[in-house]
Amino acid sequence: MSTFNASSAALRMARIAMAACLGVMALAVFINVVLRYGFGAGIAASEELSRLLFVWMVFIGATAAYPAGEHMAFTSLVGLLKGRPRALAFMAVLIRALVVLACGLLAWGAWQQVVVGLDSPSVVMGYSGALLPLPVLLCAVAIGVMALLELLRRAPLQLDHESDVE
Repeated sequence: MSTFNASSAALRMARIAMAACLGVMALAVFINVVLRYGFGAGIAASEELSRLLFVWMVFIGATAAYPAGEHMAFTSLVGLLKGRPRALAFMAVLIRALVVLACGLLAWGAWQQVVVGLDSPSVVMGYSGALLPLPVLLCAVAIGVMALLELLRRAPLQLDHESDVE
C-alpha cells in the first residue's frame, strides 16, 4: 500500500502545469507563424497569451525547484565549513533568513504590481493586468514559507553539490 506524499503530488502537478503552458505556447506560436507566412494574417492574441504563459511557467518552475534543491547554490564557502558544525549551522540559519527576507521583499513588490494591475486590462485579450505579477507573488510566498519552515526546523544545508563547479 502506497502512502500519499503531498510534495511529490505538488511536484507532479507543477510539472503538468509547466508542460501545459509550454504546449499551449508552442501551439499558439506555431499556428501564428503558419498563418502569418502562409496566409498573410496572424492571431494578435498569440503573442500576449504566450507571454502570460511563459511568466507563469517560469515561476511555477522556480517554486518547484526550491524544495528539490535545484536553484543555483554557491556551496564553495559552505563546503569549507564542513568540519565546523557550529559555523555550518550558523551559515544555514543565515542563508535561510536571507532567503525569507528576499522572498518577503519580492512578495511585497509583486503585491504592489498585482494591485496596480487589477484595473489594467491587457491590450489584446483583455485579461486583468494582475495576472502577470501574480505568479511572482505566489512563488515568493511559497518559497518564503518553505525556507521559513526549514529555518524553524533547523534543517541542515544540503551539500550534495560537490561535483558541480560553482
